[in-house]
Amino acid sequence: MNKLLVVVDMQTDFVDGSLGTKEAVMIVPAVKAKIEKEKAEGSTIVFTRDTHPENYLETQEGRNLPVVHCIKGTPGWQIIPELLPFSEGCMIIDKPTFGSLVLADYVKENHFDAIELIGLCTDICVISNAMLVKAADTEVPVSVTADCCAGVTPESHTNALAAMKMCQIAVL
Repeated sequence: MNKLLVVVDMQTDFVDGSLGTKEAVMIVPAVKAKIEKEKAEGSTIVFTRDTHPENYLETQEGRNLPVVHCIKGTPGWQIIPELLPFSEGCMIIDKPTFGSLVLADYVKENHFDAIELIGLCTDICVISNAMLVKAADTEVPVSVTADCCAGVTPESHTNALAAMKMCQIAVL
């Protein structure tokens, strides 16, 4: 099977940095185990990185979320140390906003048999990218693994999972 695993924004600022949460910290072992399993099974693995310029607070997103995070090249922008070795040799997509059109184009061009998303934040970037890849290749089964995702709050995590289910994205 030609499967794609998308590891969304497992970056220092989202785990234990400026926008980190205890829920994000708690999913790290499950995310690591999932990546190890998929790598062993020969799945294609792509990482995304939320990537902002130094003038982030002057951008539309920065005005709406005035917390400096994931500034390109800073320690908070980096993939967390526990997962960094797994990113070697994988495509890493730097995305300037919640969803990645580059990821959607990659999915459209490569025709995977299944796509699974894990990572942060369920209610912002995971749901945005799940919807984009679903639209990019409408016949491929798309799923998210709930215990490998965390939202801004537990409630918004649950709401995002419910919204994805309604859009025919399987929640595992």
